[in-house]
Amino acid sequence: MKEIKLFTTVKVGSIQLKNSIVMAPMTRCRAIGNIPNALMKEYYEQRAGAGLIITEGTSPSPNGLGYARIPGIFSKEQVEGWKKITSAVHSKGGKIIIQLMHTGRISHILNMPEGAKIIAPSAVKAAGQMYTDVKQSQDFPVPQEMSKEDIASTKQEYVSAAKNAIEANFDGVELHGANGYLLEQFLSPISNIRKDNYGGNIENRCRFVLEVVAAVAEAIGKDKTGIRLSPYGIASDMPHYPEIDATYKYLSDQLNKIGIAFIHLVDHSAMGAPVVPFEIKKTIRDNFKNIIIHCGGFDKSKAEAELENGLADLIAFGRPFINNPDLVERLKNNWTLSSDLKMDLFYSADEKGYTDYPVYKVGSI
Repeated sequence: MKEIKLFTTVKVGSIQLKNSIVMAPMTRCRAIGNIPNALMKEYYEQRAGAGLIITEGTSPSPNGLGYARIPGIFSKEQVEGWKKITSAVHSKGGKIIIQLMHTGRISHILNMPEGAKIIAPSAVKAAGQMYTDVKQSQDFPVPQEMSKEDIASTKQEYVSAAKNAIEANFDGVELHGANGYLLEQFLSPISNIRKDNYGGNIENRCRFVLEVVAAVAEAIGKDKTGIRLSPYGIASDMPHYPEIDATYKYLSDQLNKIGIAFIHLVDHSAMGAPVVPFEIKKTIRDNFKNIIIHCGGFDKSKAEAELENGLADLIAFGRPFINNPDLVERLKNNWTLSSDLKMDLFYSADEKGYTDYPVYKVGSI
């Protein structure tokens, strides 16, 4: 019988995975006071059947806490909270890496601690609104353009957060360069209109991203470092621009030279966004010699086909992991997936729609 690639072991940098299924990062907003807690520990422990868990977006600094109730990893309390989560996942034989997500301009001061500021490559306001617990939905503000000092200090915040992640016993770090957050804001000539060597041409717009990647890889090891990208994504007011293909061709080539463990490529077309063209996926595959993760609207057969065609080495599942905590077992045994997905509870503050989804019972209908 032909071996099913989804259930084969894979090595990602220095991380040995028990299968080729990744739990994608998903913001869930349960970190009261921005500190990981016991409820989050239960949530991740329930899903430790994944070969690799990538956590929800976690801020490397107070300035990156754009959303209500997202976790950070810049304080001692946060590190201690995450330690309990990594320990729980490891006790179940799972591997877990943290996604470092600085929200940049996709933020609101009501979601941030005193003294924090909303910063971005340029003072370009994003269209849309941000939810706040205090005043509900509010328009995005105009961010402060980052000074050279801000760029240097933010880079150091990523490095410190990555070191904190290793202290918290994470198996690695994923830098969030997708979905319109700070790193992608530097990549786009629409959100980045700087006139210095961090703006303008493709090399300059990629500079901050590559400097952060290189610094984190130097600090914790390139074999424990990856990045998430979303070319052609439109999340968080990221309109398309003519140089998209050339930007990601250059970026993937430079990431390959740094030698990080993986690129995680997300395609949100299953949720109504434009399709990431095959050509850019192939360009990144050709340029980047280490592991590539694909994410976006996969079921078991589509995932297996993507692994078979060689475009990806691992497949990430997002929403199916929310209401199927035992997703890997369900896929392996061809058990029915739950269709009971409580979308109205995605970002609430308690266990409802979070840790209360049941596992499959053999013999149930």
